[in-house]
Amino acid sequence: MDDDKKLTSKEFLNQLVAKHYEGALQAKAEGKPVVWATSICPQELLETMDLATVYPENHAAAIGARKGALDFIENAEGRGYSSDNCSYARVNLGYADIQKAEAQDIPMPDLLFCCSNICNTVIKWYENLAKTLQIPLIMFDMPFNHTYEVPAHSVKYMKGQIEYAIGQLEAFTKKRFDYDKFGEVMELSNATCEWWKKATDWAKVIPSPLNGFDMFNYMAMIVCMRGNADGHRLFKMWHDELEAKAKAGLGPWSSAEEKYRVMWDGIACWPHLSTTFKALKKYGINMVTSTYPDSWNVRYEKNDLAGMAKAYSSNYANRNLDYDEDNVVRLVKDFKLDGIVYHSNRSCKLMDFRQYEIQRRVEAATGIPSVVFDGDQTDPRAFSEAQYETRIQALVEMMEENKEARRKG
Repeated sequence: MDDDKKLTSKEFLNQLVAKHYEGALQAKAEGKPVVWATSICPQELLETMDLATVYPENHAAAIGARKGALDFIENAEGRGYSSDNCSYARVNLGYADIQKAEAQDIPMPDLLFCCSNICNTVIKWYENLAKTLQIPLIMFDMPFNHTYEVPAHSVKYMKGQIEYAIGQLEAFTKKRFDYDKFGEVMELSNATCEWWKKATDWAKVIPSPLNGFDMFNYMAMIVCMRGNADGHRLFKMWHDELEAKAKAGLGPWSSAEEKYRVMWDGIACWPHLSTTFKALKKYGINMVTSTYPDSWNVRYEKNDLAGMAKAYSSNYANRNLDYDEDNVVRLVKDFKLDGIVYHSNRSCKLMDFRQYEIQRRVEAATGIPSVVFDGDQTDPRAFSEAQYETRIQALVEMMEENKEARRKG
């Protein structure tokens, strides 16, 4: 408890990021197996087996944020991977060839662990890695939810794959799966997700105590530390800090006032994080939420494999248009939004292809203005600062017109 008083959550976050990568590198040095896994996978299985796990999406984002993505992207493209492929995939496939990054090294994997609930690209990405590196792959084939609710047959199908994966992990590690420990990990993972949700929900307060771009940084830990005590402690600390700020009436920045509240739809432009943030702050725009907080709010009852299967089938990227529309409309109301910024992310075809329809539906339902700008999560070539600035200026004009209309009404 004394450490919690001395340490801020941001300092603890930085410590955990370093600990995460150092632990994986140390495991490799000691001859222990290392896993590469997709972001919203059943990590509880890996935690139960004490397998050192790193997440290529996190790693690619870190490389992008430190301006190092292009070397890896060009390596992958030079070996035949199209620029139309996800840039996270291109960065990772480039890293698998180069195996050295100034931003952060990760150990090469002995096992791949892939769940297709975030997109279909990960299937071929991880299959290519498995073939190139000649290592085993555990794959969770996640059906897309064309119906509003997750159908029972999809839950049954995913539950069967979780059970089968347990057997695969036992064969890989030559260890028995500890179901008592599994229950403990499930309980801790659920509690961590709950604190993540409670923390990000403080942005509903006006002014928001949360600068939403900070959420992008904390998100790295909800990806890789949902099922352990460090992740649980971090999000409880962050929640308590945000609660204290909210009760003191403090906004997101000490140097500017929160004038407008927006949602950011899509992944951050990691190579242009500072540029995109500063342009918003200049106009008093705070990004208070996105579709991402709920994506990592993976909760279910302890020891309920069917509930766990349903939770992993339920994330935003795996749901139909009607669900997506209702979800964004709810965010507009709950977070009292003035506008929405849609990042048309060249890498993320699943999100991009439905973005304009979601934009049309949400504006019709709420009257909230929005803009779309072109970019990419890690490929720096797909972003135009001038276009982004122009779109944000247009959004400010529309939001101000709405506020003026409300004042007169």
